Amino acid sequence: MVARCGLITLNKDAVPLKGIEVEVEVKDHVGVVVSTLHYENKEDKAIEAVFVFPLPGDAAVCQFSAKIGQTEIVAEVKDKQEAREEYDDALSSGHQAFFLEESDQSPDIFSLSVGSLPPGESCSIRLEYVTELAVEADGSLRFCLPVVLNPRYQPQGSEDQGVQVTSVPASLVPYSLSFSARMSSPREVSKVDSKCTLEPLQYLNTEKTKAVVKLAAGHKFDRDIEFFIYYKDAHQPAAVVEAGKACATPGTLIGDPALMLSVYPEFPQGVMSSDTTSGEFVFLLDRSGSMQGARINSARDTLLLLLKSLPMGCYFNIYSFGSSFNAIFPKSMEYNETTMEKALKNVVEMQADMGGTEILKPLGDIYRQTCIPGQPRQLFVFTDGEVGNTRDVISLVKTNSSSHRCFSFGIGEGASTALITGLAKEGGGYAQFITDADRMQPKVMQSLQFALQPAVKDISVNWDLPKGVSVTPMSPPLNAIFRGQRSLVYAQLTGKSSERTDGCVTVAYTLAGHIVQNKLSFPLQPTEDTGLTVHRLGARTLIRSLESDKDVGLKKKIVEVSIQSGVSSSFTAFIAVNKCSSQVIQGPLLQRRIPGAGSRLIMHHPSNFSAPMQMRGCAARAPMQAFMCASKAKKGKQKNLHVISNLKTGLFSTKIGTGAARSENLTWDACEALCPEGFSKREAPPPSDTFLQLVSLQKASGYWELNPSLAATLQKTTKELEQLKPANVNGNVWATILALVWLHGFKTDAQIEWKLLAHKAVSWLVAQNAPSMTECIMAGNTLLGCNVQKDVLGL
Repeated sequence: MVARCGLITLNKDAVPLKGIEVEVEVKDHVGVVVSTLHYENKEDKAIEAVFVFPLPGDAAVCQFSAKIGQTEIVAEVKDKQEAREEYDDALSSGHQAFFLEESDQSPDIFSLSVGSLPPGESCSIRLEYVTELAVEADGSLRFCLPVVLNPRYQPQGSEDQGVQVTSVPASLVPYSLSFSARMSSPREVSKVDSKCTLEPLQYLNTEKTKAVVKLAAGHKFDRDIEFFIYYKDAHQPAAVVEAGKACATPGTLIGDPALMLSVYPEFPQGVMSSDTTSGEFVFLLDRSGSMQGARINSARDTLLLLLKSLPMGCYFNIYSFGSSFNAIFPKSMEYNETTMEKALKNVVEMQADMGGTEILKPLGDIYRQTCIPGQPRQLFVFTDGEVGNTRDVISLVKTNSSSHRCFSFGIGEGASTALITGLAKEGGGYAQFITDADRMQPKVMQSLQFALQPAVKDISVNWDLPKGVSVTPMSPPLNAIFRGQRSLVYAQLTGKSSERTDGCVTVAYTLAGHIVQNKLSFPLQPTEDTGLTVHRLGARTLIRSLESDKDVGLKKKIVEVSIQSGVSSSFTAFIAVNKCSSQVIQGPLLQRRIPGAGSRLIMHHPSNFSAPMQMRGCAARAPMQAFMCASKAKKGKQKNLHVISNLKTGLFSTKIGTGAARSENLTWDACEALCPEGFSKREAPPPSDTFLQLVSLQKASGYWELNPSLAATLQKTTKELEQLKPANVNGNVWATILALVWLHGFKTDAQIEWKLLAHKAVSWLVAQNAPSMTECIMAGNTLLGCNVQKDVLGL
């Protein structure tokens, strides 16, 4: 049979997925997510429905079941190859089967197969996972339900193992989505914010410690469901001891109590007042085609702020990458006026014109560069996360973690959570997500402030437990601590004691030559049954740590932990077979791949999902990525027409059946005609706003010059600036005072963006020992119409 592939048309092929219901239970800073997918086969033949979707990169998938009529089938976790064979055998035997697996290359992508759904049959799939909520810069906790799954670029030279994609616009996705979240905490839920349209927050008790929020109807599938929870006095050190499973064997991971330790260190103020003025700052910017438009414009503005905020005497470099990579300097250069100006000229010309997303090669080149003595390396990675070889990238960062800290930024809807969080976790840095509606600059500048904190060294976690009780860590050793930021530690507690009912843990470290200790006491009595949430998060942490190790011999350990805890891994899968079905399916199955929004190109799809994903071409987003193929031979090869495209290079290949590919070079206009959505003309940078114009005029050492450019930016004439300048005051001192007064007077809401460059300006002023500073500030207020006090400026 010849398979028909192409853009799905809703009036020709029935879509088996009818709706998705998501319920979230947030307990303090942990979320339990239950998704129910409703399927119905309205065709006259049995079908196999395949659905590929994203999950948070650190989620622990722990339950998977199917309900057909009144019959519920609970899936088991098994070795992936064994589960795959069992699934295929069940379909070959005419039985219903359900298969859920995690991508080998990216742990935030899952594939769900619903096999042998008879004509007229309905079923519901229930998927449960637990996840940690990230702490944001303003102290809120971020929950994100990924809905957008972007194409993942497969590096050149790898095997052609992409995913076949056909999809529809987000507004025409033919299934519904309902979403609700319940929150409970010992502390008051102050508010919930979101850029998605939510129904009003409802409190469930008078203490406001329990609340519920729902997604308003009509979600367009064009953005992730993201909201931020604000608790009153939320971030305090805490320890939770969770009882093991009653029927499990004591001494096993799931049979013993599990501990989750939340660490919020507060560094001594005397140490924090001396932020480091040294460091090698390497900025790695994604300039692939999918970064076009607002993303690359925002990245340029952010690099401007970063370059102006660096301390004198540090070292820096800027790498760009796409299908290839380049750097502004052959090696990191000392930061001064000359090198800063050269870098800025390059930044202004940056476009999203470098093709694919090959991040491994520039990372390798950075790590091959010899570290500069006395200048700790700080790596900032900016990417929309459309990378197919996620595990390889994270592994490379882990291998080099002792030589640097890595701060990562996921740009836009659908950025790979596994990549962004994995880079920061293995690189000892901090991860930030920047959706298309967010300003990039505040989050990036917060991370720069983290990078300028004195490095924490010699971190140790020491346990004081009663005799007879021992602890087995499930988390890797802490390799990074930042002031005010949470670190989570998971451990297994074994044994009992009749002496003491409490334990104590001490987190010790060296900071700027000072030894700091943070102690926390906690009761050893386990909490009531919490659904093994802590156990599963701890197991997921352990699995991720083992997976990032290149030791092949660890596979057995990973499979053992995965099966014992019921948490998925790259080597295991969930499998459920309905052998009690009275109706045995006869004949070949029709395969229906569930559509989502996104590009309209057809990509090659291997029979086994575990191969790396490859979706080249249009940079359009593809929520809950859709595929469709009219029929599939379960065993053996079939002749399909595949179009492998790479619009970023202008190269198209066609391949029929299993024969060799034929390549043709097409003109840019021809490519644009084939897929107009994926192209945009080369864009010139838009004019900067007043704030960025002012920032661009600052010199590397921190001062501003008194010149016509400054006057124009402040919307004054040069004559006005000269007339109000106090006598005997240097022109550059006066100009710098004016810039600081303007920032404090008009941009207080963006202080995190200019805090570092203002600190540099104040340091320059202090070094000048200039007279009449108070008079200058008063004159600046008069000129600009502000009321900024001297002590506010830090003078």
